Amino acid sequence: MSATTYAVESLDDLRNVLKHEPKVKVAGVDVDGVLRGKFMSTEKFLSAAKSDGFGFCSVIFGWDIHDAVYSRELLISNKANGYRDVIAIIDLSSFRRIPWENNVPFFLVSFLDPDTKKPLCVDPRGVLKVATEKAAALGYEGFSGVEYEYFNFKETAQSASEKNFTNLQPLTPGMHGYSLLRTQLNNEYFQDLFDESLRFDVPIEGHHTETGPGVLETALAYTSALRMADNAILFKYTAKSIGMKHSVIPSFMAKPWNGLPGCSGHVHISLRNKEGRNIFAVSADELKTGRANAANEDTKFISQEAEWFLAGILDGIADVMPALVPTINGYKRLVGGEAFWAPNAVTYGYDSRAASIRIIAPPSVPPAATRMEVRIPGADMNPYFTISAILLLGLRGIRKQLPLPGPPISHFTPEDRSNGKIKMLPTSLEAATERMMRAGSVAREPEVFGDDFVDHYGGTREHEVKLWNQAVTTWEVERYLELA
Repeated sequence: MSATTYAVESLDDLRNVLKHEPKVKVAGVDVDGVLRGKFMSTEKFLSAAKSDGFGFCSVIFGWDIHDAVYSRELLISNKANGYRDVIAIIDLSSFRRIPWENNVPFFLVSFLDPDTKKPLCVDPRGVLKVATEKAAALGYEGFSGVEYEYFNFKETAQSASEKNFTNLQPLTPGMHGYSLLRTQLNNEYFQDLFDESLRFDVPIEGHHTETGPGVLETALAYTSALRMADNAILFKYTAKSIGMKHSVIPSFMAKPWNGLPGCSGHVHISLRNKEGRNIFAVSADELKTGRANAANEDTKFISQEAEWFLAGILDGIADVMPALVPTINGYKRLVGGEAFWAPNAVTYGYDSRAASIRIIAPPSVPPAATRMEVRIPGADMNPYFTISAILLLGLRGIRKQLPLPGPPISHFTPEDRSNGKIKMLPTSLEAATERMMRAGSVAREPEVFGDDFVDHYGGTREHEVKLWNQAVTTWEVERYLELA
């Protein structure tokens, strides 16, 4: 199910589809979830497609989101190897046309190590492919959905820069979740987001206003894990492209404004077996009264495998937090986040939006729709790393048959946060990165991310922390300039 509607299966089909096209657009994904790509002549593209790929500068894994080289040398791209090329492999199953760019053909690529020809340890698509292969080895296929919340500003890149990114004008005023009126104010932009996404083969399940000035939420249609991550990245690309057309900046920053809800990137996940059955679902007999050996009432309408999967997430989630919340700003959504339904503790509960992991199962949905919703990530997540982390932790829980670490959130009191009964998640990127990189971290286990990923990706997060610690913010100037 990862192939697009327009995917081609052979080189002959590819040549036929592109025979009147002068150029093709290709893109891969960096560790920050930014698409990095270029136009290629069709002749060059076809030559690469029939061979072992083409060279792509490795520096996209050697610099940060603003093209600044990392503070210390990391594994893939550095001075010692001359920022050499890596190999970009074209994924023919990702073929689309970009409707707002004259239907130019578009393909995603994955990146391989030029020596080993194996996926780069931090290539987002490669990491998720490896995770799906681990699931397949156990007889499972991961399925996922992503919901994005995002502020929209009536600005352009130029106007925002000229304002020093202050006093930005929201697309609409006030708090209007699920409003049928607010969408009339910028109706063409609102409609284009939905319609152009469909034309770009990024199916949408729901699209509406969310609470906050100019905030929208878009739920992407449930599909296989890799296709979901592709769709999530490409929806951001779509929104930003359509935004340019309408002089709007859609922001997927997790917490752009103090005192208002942040922007979530909720991830839904389930597993199916080779016959296509949702293995999180209970049997027809269990549907009547619930699973007899369930850990508690909240888990009685999910399968034993689902309970182990849930336990795996809860057991390791604090050790992989940078894969879910990758930015300095993302943790500001979580600190005090319970006031805005942003979970910051290791919790779960049946149909609970106050929990970090929401169990979605009968009786609120049919058995086939049984799934987990991981509510920790913000909209600034890299969906490949996030889905990989959830999938790998859940599979670890199934392999180890892990028990749930405690009761559901309905059994906790507010005091349990302070007395240690509830385990809290890291509250800063610095703390989260230190925890992920420490010896004995669940993230370092070979069946989760492994050492190479942790060392390289952790190094990129240490770079973000260093830049933050060096920065002098407006808050500091306002607080200390006169009175210190």
